[in-house]
Amino acid sequence: MIKLIGILIIILGFALKLDTIAVVVVAGIATGFAAGLSFNQILTTLGDAFITNRYMTVFFVTLPAIGILECYGLRERAAYLIGKMKSVTPGRLLALYTALRTLAAALSLRLGGHVQFIRPLILPMAEGAAKNNFEELDEKSLEELKGLAGAAENYGNFYGQNVFVASGGVLLIVGVLKELGFNVEALAVAKASIPIAIIAVLISAVQFLGFDRKLARKNARV
Repeated sequence: MIKLIGILIIILGFALKLDTIAVVVVAGIATGFAAGLSFNQILTTLGDAFITNRYMTVFFVTLPAIGILECYGLRERAAYLIGKMKSVTPGRLLALYTALRTLAAALSLRLGGHVQFIRPLILPMAEGAAKNNFEELDEKSLEELKGLAGAAENYGNFYGQNVFVASGGVLLIVGVLKELGFNVEALAVAKASIPIAIIAVLISAVQFLGFDRKLARKNARV
């Protein structure tokens, strides 16, 4: 059971709100020592795991470019441009983005992301549309809008990716089902995901447009 000490370290580290990376690394090293590995073997294992999953850190490459764009007013410019479009509301904008994000994920196009799109572009545009169409946008409504902008990315990515026959999610589903004795093919899973993706887009549109109506009622009372 001592080999499970890494789990205890992670639980305590997160509970104490310590640095996440440091907690995980310490937990990994402690688990390695408990399993009887040498320090060199632990470092080798950690290095192999990082190399194997290095694609997970590719998004770091985009951070400097996004930082420079924000420094030179990308957020302000996006809000200004969307403010010129009188017919665009935050709900309509997020509904459109969800549809486009779902389509991009279905085609396995890396168009989107919380860091790359939502924070520097989509959210400022939604804020500009809200302030342009509604006189009052209090702190609570602004926080709700931030949550909806993040949800738009999650909806599109989660439900759209399984439409692509070679996506990781589809291959995982096929692998698990085959281990359980169900003979399914990736194409069948992708086809079954199409109506789910369409339903997700429609339901999210209802949610986003409902936010527009909520803002309209709130401003009608102001």
